[in-house]
Amino acid sequence: MINKTNVRIYACAIKNGSVLVLHEEYAGEHLMKFPGGGLEYGEGVLDCLHREFEEELNAKIRVIGHLYTQENFEVSRFRENEQLLTIYYMVEILDETDFLIMDPCIEKVEWLPVDTPENNFPLPVDRIAFDKLKERLAG
Repeated sequence: MINKTNVRIYACAIKNGSVLVLHEEYAGEHLMKFPGGGLEYGEGVLDCLHREFEEELNAKIRVIGHLYTQENFEVSRFRENEQLLTIYYMVEILDETDFLIMDPCIEKVEWLPVDTPENNFPLPVDRIAFDKLKERLAG
C-alpha cells in the first residue's frame, strides 16, 4: 500500500554537449543517475538542488531552468510503499576546480555526451529526463 510520497530533485549539468552523471551503488544495485536527491521538509526545490550539489560534489551551481517534472505514477524501486515525484532542472556548475566527491556512495562522476544514441539510465524517470534533455539541446 502506498502511504508516502518521496519528492526527488535532480539536475542536468551541461558542459560542451555533455551532461554530468554519477555512478553509485545503492541497495546492492549499480546506478547511473543525475546529481540530486530528496527534498527535505521546509526546503524549496531549488534550495534542495543547491544543497545536494554541495553535499555530493562540493560544487556551487547556477540554475538555468526547469527541464521536466514527472507526469506518470511511479512507485519507488527501493521502497514499495512510496510514490515518487521527480523534478529535473538544467544547471551550470560555477567552478569545477572545487569538485570533490563528498558522498561515499558515489563511485565516480562522468561527463556523458548528450548525443549518445543509447539511453543507459536504469531508473525510468531518469530515462525520460535524458530523452527530454536530448530534445531540448537538439532543438
